[in-house]
Amino acid sequence: MEQKKHWSSFGELNNSETYNKEVKDEFTESLPFVEDETVMAKNGSFLQAKAPRRDFLKYLGFSTAAAAAAASCEMPIKKAIPFANKPEDIVPGIADFYATTYVQDGDVVSVLAKVRDGRPIKLEGNDLSPITKGGTSARVQAAVLDLYDTARLRFPLIAGKEASFEDIDKAIAAELGGNVVLVSSSITSPSSKNIIAQFLAKHPGSKHVTYDAVSHSAMLLANEAAYGKRVIPSYHFDKAKAIVSLSADFLGTWLSPVEFAAQYAVGKKIDEKNISMSKHIHFETVASMTGSNADEKYLCRPSEMGAIALGLLNAVKGAAVTGVDATLKAGIEAAAKALTAHKGAALVVAGSNDVNVQILVNAINDAVGANGNTIDFGTTLNYRQGIDSDFATLVDEMNAGKVNTVLFVGANPAYSWPNAEKVKSGLAKVKTTISFNEKLDETTSLCKYVIPAPHFLESWGDAEPATGHFSFIQPTIAPLFKTRAYQDSLLKWAGDVNDYTTYLKNFWSIKLGGVTEWDKTLQAGVINPTTAAAAGASLNGAAVASASAAVAAKKPSTKIELALY
Repeated sequence: MEQKKHWSSFGELNNSETYNKEVKDEFTESLPFVEDETVMAKNGSFLQAKAPRRDFLKYLGFSTAAAAAAASCEMPIKKAIPFANKPEDIVPGIADFYATTYVQDGDVVSVLAKVRDGRPIKLEGNDLSPITKGGTSARVQAAVLDLYDTARLRFPLIAGKEASFEDIDKAIAAELGGNVVLVSSSITSPSSKNIIAQFLAKHPGSKHVTYDAVSHSAMLLANEAAYGKRVIPSYHFDKAKAIVSLSADFLGTWLSPVEFAAQYAVGKKIDEKNISMSKHIHFETVASMTGSNADEKYLCRPSEMGAIALGLLNAVKGAAVTGVDATLKAGIEAAAKALTAHKGAALVVAGSNDVNVQILVNAINDAVGANGNTIDFGTTLNYRQGIDSDFATLVDEMNAGKVNTVLFVGANPAYSWPNAEKVKSGLAKVKTTISFNEKLDETTSLCKYVIPAPHFLESWGDAEPATGHFSFIQPTIAPLFKTRAYQDSLLKWAGDVNDYTTYLKNFWSIKLGGVTEWDKTLQAGVINPTTAAAAGASLNGAAVASASAAVAAKKPSTKIELALY
């Protein structure tokens, strides 16, 4: 059949010179209402011209439609093809829900993934988790978009060029050896930690360094100095009648905000039979979600946080508050009064990454009876495990040429480490650099070998956000790109015949007592421990004395200060 040609004017039919000029300048004509230049010049706005709104909308409507038509004269044809053999568990348009777990940078939230027609479209909290109680965060809600992010790496790379898994495994096998270091964000997966240990055992002298861009290193070191335990305890804001926060945004970003927000709400809900409400006093530099909900808020400089902690410790012990201005002194005294009035039901938290400040906070909590009540050392939190000095040592070792191989899992220190240039120079001196990150970030772009990891909605896995609390990850969609879990790579390079899916299933089937129990657990998505009484810890007075002296010797700055958040 002859192809029909349609024309809209005689100029187009005859291909005249005037028509060709108009087509070339199709969308460059002036606005139709600017003829009243006198009015515009006088008033400085086209809004004073004759009938501007009507003409403007008319022109906008025409030009937008014309531009759209010109951009794609022939719209693509979309074909709807029904299932030849429809899967039994899929009904078009009807959503299914799968229990899985959001994991990112150490954060862990048990969720239910809403999947429609084979595609995850929404995440909601898993009500069976006693930690989050069905809650989610903004990051969790946005995580579905990451799955469809076009910036994700789509295949493995060798020196920036596409490669197959076979080629990359062969090349790495020829180079891998010597001093191997795996750098990762906090890993909460017990099965993954076993695999990492198995892999590193093949290379004597190798190690695993945990690097957290948002570090809680000071809390870990302070608890080790004060209690002999390098752990982060769990907190019970729901049991606290008096809460004092030293710039810890526990409702927004600090440690486990989804968990803490649910707990905090309990103390703010008024019981009509016994009218009472928790008292919350907040000290901060930058406005935060937590500060906006506080009963009393006091602004301070970052350099004053140590003096505030020391003043609060002195106040709860009945001593004078010094080293701060009158406003902060009044706030500290009010906080101390609230804490001492609710001993055993009081809680102090700090967002500072200064070890001395965290030791003083430990001493305050010990003085107001928080340990074993609002603070539980029997159930510890695993969200942040990195120690800054460990990574700083690694950077020095890389620059000294002492590291043969470095692997990155969910860590981007070439972007987030304060001295990023030193990280880059160190990587240039490492023979074999491997990245398992999902995107071509600053660190990945410097690595010779790149094996992109799948999104968590495409993955298998497990997580232990707190002692005895387990949450499981199962895929909700087939991998969109040529990705491979880092656990699969480590198992292969360690000589294990199992892939990670098989390893995970065997790992938990043995612990749970069979495949049937594993299937039931996977359906629920979580394993919860039996409820136990909160455990306290004995405070080391010598560490407190040393921290007090260090803070007292440091004078607050009187110049302009920068607070990053």
